[in-house]
Amino acid sequence: MRKLKNSELERLNTEEFKSASKTPLIVILDNIRSLNNIGSVFRTSDAFLIEKIYLCGITAQPPHRDIHKTALGSTDSVDWEYAEDTLTLIKKLKKENIEIASIEQAENSIELQNFYPTKDKKLAVVFGNEVKGVQQAVVSTSNYCIEIPQYGTKHSLNISVSCGVVLWDLFNKIATKH
Repeated sequence: MRKLKNSELERLNTEEFKSASKTPLIVILDNIRSLNNIGSVFRTSDAFLIEKIYLCGITAQPPHRDIHKTALGSTDSVDWEYAEDTLTLIKKLKKENIEIASIEQAENSIELQNFYPTKDKKLAVVFGNEVKGVQQAVVSTSNYCIEIPQYGTKHSLNISVSCGVVLWDLFNKIATKH
């Protein structure tokens, strides 16, 4: 085996990405404080052709050196928008017939491996603050709560890791149309 060079990977350029068909997924960052986490979410969203990212509340916005450090230019490819209040955004998206899934440990949550997006409906996934998680009001307004099962001693995963796990899983389910 030989590692491939970047030139052999046949990746889209920014203009090709912008015009490419997107995965019907929206990412909502609810008060994320780490600029590196924000950049990582952009990079992961680029990898899976995510339609849009909403940066809410205290979540920093590009351009910023520390976001760029982990985003590696994906802030230019992935469509994003700032929304001051996450709950107001959620209510607006629900009126647009977009389903909302908070990624959170909650009563009656659905384990990620058992969750399947509704066919022909757009889904927005909400990732919460590194300490407090997704706001309770947002959880209460969501259509679903999806939980990533964990079996060790820690109570949670880093938001950028959670985003990678969730987007990969949902991308696969949407791509294979389960």
